[in-house]
Amino acid sequence: MSTELGYLDNLEHLADELHRLDLMIRARLSTLAALNDLSPQSQTARTVYISREEVAWLLAPAPAPPPDGAVHGELELASQRIEARLRQSHAAGVSPRLAALGRRFGLSAAELRAVVVCLAPELRRKYDRLYAYLQDDITRKRPSADLILDLLHADEADRWRARALFDDASALLRLGILRAFADQGSPSGSTGLARFLALDPRICSFLLGGDDLDARLIGLARLHLPSPGPEPQHPAAAGLIRLAGRAPRAFVIALYGPAGVGRRELAAQVCAGTGRSMLSLDLRAIPGADAERAELVRVAVREAVLQHAAICLTGAEELANDDARPLLAALGAALADLGGLAFLCGQQPWPGAATLGEVPVHVVALALPDVGRAAELWRRALGGLAADPPGWAAELADRFRLTPAAIRAAVAAADRHRLAGDPPRALALSDVYAACRELSAGRLSDLAAAIHPACGWDDLVLPADRVELLRDIGAQVRHHHRVFGGWGFGARGSRGTGLTALFSGPPGTGKTMAAEVLAGDLGLDLYKVDLSGVVNKYIGETEKNLRKVFAEARSSNAVLFFDEADALFGKRTEVSDAHDRYANIETSYLLQQMEQYDGVVVLATNLRQNLDEAFTRRIRFIVEFPFPDADTRARIWRAHFPAAAPLADDVDVASLAREFPVAGGTIRNIVLNAAFLAAADGGVIDRRHILHGTRREFEKIGRLWTEPAALNGAPR
Repeated sequence: MSTELGYLDNLEHLADELHRLDLMIRARLSTLAALNDLSPQSQTARTVYISREEVAWLLAPAPAPPPDGAVHGELELASQRIEARLRQSHAAGVSPRLAALGRRFGLSAAELRAVVVCLAPELRRKYDRLYAYLQDDITRKRPSADLILDLLHADEADRWRARALFDDASALLRLGILRAFADQGSPSGSTGLARFLALDPRICSFLLGGDDLDARLIGLARLHLPSPGPEPQHPAAAGLIRLAGRAPRAFVIALYGPAGVGRRELAAQVCAGTGRSMLSLDLRAIPGADAERAELVRVAVREAVLQHAAICLTGAEELANDDARPLLAALGAALADLGGLAFLCGQQPWPGAATLGEVPVHVVALALPDVGRAAELWRRALGGLAADPPGWAAELADRFRLTPAAIRAAVAAADRHRLAGDPPRALALSDVYAACRELSAGRLSDLAAAIHPACGWDDLVLPADRVELLRDIGAQVRHHHRVFGGWGFGARGSRGTGLTALFSGPPGTGKTMAAEVLAGDLGLDLYKVDLSGVVNKYIGETEKNLRKVFAEARSSNAVLFFDEADALFGKRTEVSDAHDRYANIETSYLLQQMEQYDGVVVLATNLRQNLDEAFTRRIRFIVEFPFPDADTRARIWRAHFPAAAPLADDVDVASLAREFPVAGGTIRNIVLNAAFLAAADGGVIDRRHILHGTRREFEKIGRLWTEPAALNGAPR
């Protein structure tokens, strides 16, 4: 093949490199032969004993033997031919692996030839015996630093200067391309010229065309080849692609945001836009002690360079811990040494104190998708499953604030629920709603009691103007994202865009039911905050618990319900002791959380006058729940008797409403008591059972009870 033609494949280039190595060995053999001719003893004799004549010969300043001109001429021609073919290959877009290794790690021509010397025994067994002969020892089958220097340089001064190629700080050893190991037969075999050198197994595999990950990364890392993702491109992708294209040799992009917001997907889009693969590794999954973890991070960075990939490290919060300083230092050193693009993905902002030395870090905050992008994500996820994907997508995007991953998961869960039905049916919007609620619950159930709405507007007995006000609240929640996100109202202030409503009124007037009806109408779950689990007598614990509640609620797409809110949102007082001061701090902290919250909060209180005025200023809706009058009480009595309940003719709800001025919650308890009494006494609910249930309820709440004549002979 003429020298004008480039290499057709990687193995053809390696064959030429081995031919050049053979010429280098022939040149060294000619030098050894000349030395043997000058020596007073034969080579065999020198291996048995050292004579006085040999010592004198070694100490004499004898001139170096002349090189074999023919061999060196052939070696020079072979080198020129290889370089010419490599230039042609590069021009044709073909990159043999040895040349690629040199470019990616910045290796010199001499370093690459040293790599070939160590690669040769992995390809042809003859080099074991050749190296043993050259080193005058049948047991020394691997090349030593001394042998490689002899093969690379004929001049002794050049060999001395080139010793730095095999220092521990050299690129070949520092980057793990070559591994050094001791010559057990030499006292100085662990350092200097005597130690042996071997090619790293992963580098060997790479040079032979292998693309499998380093064995130490199997089960921990995953390689993603560059390809357009199934998701629409993230709005931040174009800018980051431009930035990555102009980035310095080593550059880090730190992406943070809620779980499932698409950090890794964005990193993959940037990699695809810059023609890179992506190697992903979860920092939280790396096992071992600090030194082992640090080494594994360095191996991963090197693997990314080998694969022409960016490295994407998830669980970046791991690097912010004090215990992870060795890991952080290893990452910074590896990037500075090896170069490349890295992504750090986490849920928390990248802490300024956690630096990577001189490697620049660009921080990007990722928020949940706005209404427009969320609708597109819903439309793509629902495609082929929903009867009206555009209509459903718009409604779901306006109702639920979910990450791209959660949107895909909700559609998949809803479809599984549909298929599991007997018989299978078409996907319904209610299936998707239920899946969204299930996915949104998260860990909020650990901090609050879930109330799955079971009541509707028809169950709510309130004055018409109060019902209308509740419907207005639902309308604002329903179109929250459109107004604040799509129409830009959210950018007009620094406070949160959430909605807070106060339900005020006597006990049992329907505040909890109204919150349940509102959540059910919106297709959301209701979470009632357990005050016993939030309020803590120890300083700072209440704030910590509230921070957890609001943090989880932000991603739960639920209505957050604080019953007896005056216990938490009470008025601040004059500071007379430390207890007052810390109580006021709790109240101020709540104000801060309320301002930053973007969800729906319902506060219920029996004593509105006890709430701090700062809270009432921040409440968008205040709904007064009046004590029911006689007509309203009659409607409540009637609503609490199910259609299937067996009622006797002597049950007159209008009469009961006039006789007993009690709230709806008390009426519900009375009806339940009467129902159980009737179940144990004939199975029909009559006036005697109702009056007996009323007496029990009055005794419980401490109200005076007058024995009606109709109660004589009541069931016991």
